[in-house]
Amino acid sequence: MEFITSEKLTIMGAAGMIGSNMAQSAILMGLSSNICLYDPYAKGLEGVAEELLQCGFSGLNITYTSNIEEALKDSKYIVNSGGAARKEGMTREDLLKGNAEIAIQFGKDVKAYCPEVKHIVVIFNPADITGLLALLYSGLKPSQVTTLAALDSTRLRNELSKHFHVDPDKVENCRTYGGHGEQMAVFSSTTKIDGKPLNELIGTPALTSGQWDDIKQKVIQGGRTIMELRGRSSFQSPSVLSLGMIRSAMGGEKFNWPVGVYVSDGAYNHIMMAMETVLDKTGVHYKDIKGTPEELSELEESYKHLCDLRDSLISSKVIPPISEWKNINSNL
Repeated sequence: MEFITSEKLTIMGAAGMIGSNMAQSAILMGLSSNICLYDPYAKGLEGVAEELLQCGFSGLNITYTSNIEEALKDSKYIVNSGGAARKEGMTREDLLKGNAEIAIQFGKDVKAYCPEVKHIVVIFNPADITGLLALLYSGLKPSQVTTLAALDSTRLRNELSKHFHVDPDKVENCRTYGGHGEQMAVFSSTTKIDGKPLNELIGTPALTSGQWDDIKQKVIQGGRTIMELRGRSSFQSPSVLSLGMIRSAMGGEKFNWPVGVYVSDGAYNHIMMAMETVLDKTGVHYKDIKGTPEELSELEESYKHLCDLRDSLISSKVIPPISEWKNINSNL
């Protein structure tokens, strides 16, 4: 097999459904010939590793460990799915406090064991906040840490493809921005359906305003729908999309979806949120978002919701005030 790199890729939470699916997908996507699997659940982790080793892949070094120092040492790329899983009836925000503590420890472990890491993708929920905390405590630059945000945009593409009965490839530039949660901002002004702007179709018999509102709700509740259908949270789609991000950071195929990125530019400050981004070997870089006044208003509401989540952790003393963040990470 041919791989983009031989540098160490560590997959955290590898005994879980997302992590184990991610491990196999990383190999099939040809990302790295040097993959380390980590999970504190040693028995399940060994089972995942044994299955992968029994696949008979060639030119590949697969290691596994429940020792965090061993897992992170010399790692250049990390994808972390190792938080508590969302269960039926829960929102992403319900996971906040427990997964915040996991994210803080992860950031500290990165700082201690692999400060030379090139790029990290955090995908456990609420990803906007867990990614923010991992960045804060890792001491890394904002360009080096991203969170999974594309899943909402791919869900939008899927719903529009089904509604218009067209191939998904004919649904172009679907975008959701802001939070990866109940308060995400679903944009229509960026999208084209078979070459025609979506905004020209909304409010017509082809897509009534009510139907568009229904589609937006399906996107916002996409994770809940998967749980109702499968009895568990999504694992295939987040695995593939997060690896697409790492592939782009490795210098491979371009990632064409929004990415969760640290933003502090006057309009949005000290927060991780989905933006229009470029992700490559130099890291992640975001652009200004253009949209209708209504869309930008929804984005502002999404940003405020994320700030409320962040500030609840500050008020409960899980993390210090923003004024003290530079003492923890001089890059912020």
